[in-house]
Amino acid sequence: MHLSELIDMTAGKNPDKDCVRIGGKGYSYKTIKELSDKAAGLFQDQGIKRGDKVAIMSQNTLGFILAFFGTQKAGATAVPINHKLMPPEVDYILEHSESKIFLFDGSLAEIAAKLSTKVKMICMDSPAEGFEQFEPLLDTASPFSPVEVSDEDIAEILYTSGTTGKPKGCLHTHRNVIMAGITMVIAIKFTENDRILIAMPIWHSSPLNNWFIGITYVGGTTVMIREYHPLHFLQAIQEEKCTAFFGAPIAFIMPVQMIPNFDEFDLSSVRVWMYGGGPIPADTALTLMKKYKNENFYQCYGMTETGPTGTVLFPRDQVRKAGSIGREGLPGCDVKVMKTDIEPAKPGDVGEIWLKADSMMKGYYKNSEATAEAFKEGWYKSGDVARVDEEGYMFIADRTKDMIVTGGENVYSKEVEDVIGTHPDVAEVAVIAIPHPEWGETVGAIVVPAKDKELTGDLLNSFIADKLAKFKIPKIYKFVDELPHTASGKVMKYKLREEYK
Repeated sequence: MHLSELIDMTAGKNPDKDCVRIGGKGYSYKTIKELSDKAAGLFQDQGIKRGDKVAIMSQNTLGFILAFFGTQKAGATAVPINHKLMPPEVDYILEHSESKIFLFDGSLAEIAAKLSTKVKMICMDSPAEGFEQFEPLLDTASPFSPVEVSDEDIAEILYTSGTTGKPKGCLHTHRNVIMAGITMVIAIKFTENDRILIAMPIWHSSPLNNWFIGITYVGGTTVMIREYHPLHFLQAIQEEKCTAFFGAPIAFIMPVQMIPNFDEFDLSSVRVWMYGGGPIPADTALTLMKKYKNENFYQCYGMTETGPTGTVLFPRDQVRKAGSIGREGLPGCDVKVMKTDIEPAKPGDVGEIWLKADSMMKGYYKNSEATAEAFKEGWYKSGDVARVDEEGYMFIADRTKDMIVTGGENVYSKEVEDVIGTHPDVAEVAVIAIPHPEWGETVGAIVVPAKDKELTGDLLNSFIADKLAKFKIPKIYKFVDELPHTASGKVMKYKLREEYK
């Protein structure tokens, strides 16, 4: 099955059922099918053919859904882009992916106007001066001509930052994406009666592939709010009677801390709470269960490269094994921890997590070297290092890829270092994760100023503000005379982490 068949199939079974609800308004499966047909026709009018790339940068909106399914129906490949990125970051993805069309949320017109990439630009969801708008164009689009699509055609290129500082594009086939959804349907036992709230950005691999595709597969309903806000999150659950939600740990913690009348909200419709992007400590887990009046919490672990698919820490283990990512792979996924490339880790050992899944990417776009490094005999080498306890539960110990996870967003230190390092008064910089009680980790920069130069965090943040997304900008700066180095000249980041933990 491919993704255009998915929406058509579900529309055929329950045409009048709400597929998506936004701002209190429902859009039936029949409506989504018909509007995505028009989107496919529009893309074909614009010259899009099978295998072409269509980039989409938006928040959680109807436009994203229609553009995504329209792209699939036209036989093209969707390239979702993080709406928090700055123009140089967006330019790189547009150029690297060779996108033919760039659809952007009208609220992001300031970013679009600063792009240097020559690509057809269309705004959506709200008007943007000087750009054609997606929604009116749908009404004048030609009927789309069905395209023969294979399950092994590339449905998505999902960009994830790499240790080299440049994002890498994960190639996902139609089969990969649908299997990512099916895996979570089985794990969480979704049915047509479920109503999942998507408040995390839908362009992220998990909200898109696990939750939106999964709930669509079983004919349930997706409730979306444009962007996460602790009050809007609570209001949506109460008003829409949502049964499931997935978010970073901070998405659960913020409402408890920030909303004075939290206890007055009726959250009793929720069947399952899922979180990912970092663990929740035992005391926090107990607090959340008490406040949310629900013990059905699932910790989900996976990565863009695997669909994402990986492991789950089930509700029964949330307190007993707090901080663990679980002990085995989800349905359709196998997981092992390897001490070396040939020696599995035993209880008490530390090793790298390897995964094999039906939803795993085909490789990195235009990067055969990185693809070859990432796989070993069909296993994806995650770069995450885990400790295995006596019962086989895995606890993340470190990251060989030097990634920072802050509030569910992935930040690669090399990317931040490369930008800070272009400031003329910076002699050397190392970026590390510094523990944070709410975000899990935050971005910290240890900076060596050039000789006789004085620097401040505010000065550097002003310098990099238009070059990096806000979540990548360091929250903590330390200015030092020198960084610790190995004999070969590499910065010993483990020493910095020890010092600033």
